[in-house]
Amino acid sequence: PGYRPDWDSLDSRPLPAWFDQAKVGVFVHWGVFSVPAWGSEWFWWHWQGEHRPEYQRFVQRRYPPHTTYADFAPRFTAHDFHPREWAQLFRRAGARYVVLTTKHHEGFTNWGSPVSWNWNSLDTGPHRDLVGELGQALRESNIHYGLYHSLLEWFNPLYLADKESGFKTQNFILKKTMPELYDLVLKYKPDLIWSDGDWEAPESYWNSTSFLAWLYNDSPVKDTVVVNDRWCNNCSCHHGGYYNCADKYKPGTLPTHKWEMCSSIDKLSWGYRSDMNISELMDEASIIEELVQTVSFGGNYLLNVGPTKEGVIVPIFQERLLALGRWLDTNGEAIYESKPWRVQMENSTDTVWYTSKGPVVYAIFLIWPRDNVLELSSPTPSPATQVTMLGFAGTLKWQESPGKGLLITLPYMLPSPLPPQAGWTVRLEGVK
Repeated sequence: PGYRPDWDSLDSRPLPAWFDQAKVGVFVHWGVFSVPAWGSEWFWWHWQGEHRPEYQRFVQRRYPPHTTYADFAPRFTAHDFHPREWAQLFRRAGARYVVLTTKHHEGFTNWGSPVSWNWNSLDTGPHRDLVGELGQALRESNIHYGLYHSLLEWFNPLYLADKESGFKTQNFILKKTMPELYDLVLKYKPDLIWSDGDWEAPESYWNSTSFLAWLYNDSPVKDTVVVNDRWCNNCSCHHGGYYNCADKYKPGTLPTHKWEMCSSIDKLSWGYRSDMNISELMDEASIIEELVQTVSFGGNYLLNVGPTKEGVIVPIFQERLLALGRWLDTNGEAIYESKPWRVQMENSTDTVWYTSKGPVVYAIFLIWPRDNVLELSSPTPSPATQVTMLGFAGTLKWQESPGKGLLITLPYMLPSPLPPQAGWTVRLEGVK
């Protein structure tokens, strides 16, 4: 009979399997905010919505008098945007899906939206269909394509009038938000819709349930599309497809519902900042640690980069993504298509994390033990137990621990002037 436009019915839809199997994605925040490239992607709001003095000073110092936010759009050139190079980078990073901002809260659309006249990437700025070009490149690389879309627009007069009415009128929804969502689905057939900008208004205003019922029943992606949980002001962590709950959410225990942690290499912003400092970026070890913790708790890990206004993913971001990819080349067996095990971490420590695949258990340890002996108290060994290490040939010697569990003798690591990589995986067969 199909899904009804109410949460009871929509929430009963099983999540398409590809999403849980994918585990690793890359998030891309790109738009007119990449032009001032300062503060964060909330630049317009901090400047004109809150009138923060540091933002006003920034514009006065760097731009001609009477500059408006709209004046930034022609400088959003995407001159150096090569979608196939992006796709190749994301593939080497180990990403199984990529989520691009089609429209942030500023309202500028990265495709030729028919209801965003002169405030889209075809009419001004790049004069290119950024959403379409990246989609084609990702599909050629066999990477799932997700579209981020903000329901609200800070300064859209239609939205402000609806807000003024206490969200009793719906002109903005009927003339802007919904036409764009339907357009994105019909034009680009996304694998994922990453909704945002939901927090100011109830579901009765957004019409999200009707849109999702159409998406699940009649759209060209009805069987494959995945959505998140940001569809109304009390949907987060309650309704939708998988849960984001909040930016950089860490549950601390195993959630009962599929979820995703979104994180950003730049700890202070999602959009590109020209003044970012190396100390403000996540290093390889903290990226691996977040990934491992997230996947052990059954989540997906969506790691963000902000390209420049020209469409360059700066080398330091590339370096971090490639480091993640190299780690996954060795340890991906414990990540992709894995399931949480009966315990998620070693009880005495948060440096050993578990995943599983069928009868196989993976113990991922983030710190190399000093004496080369890894102590695991959670798995119960049997005479048939076999221990190997991903990326290392041969089996490892182990013995039963005097308390319970196993003592595993790790391969000898040669002393090195470089800090060792972040995280190794032992594969356990025949344990309970």
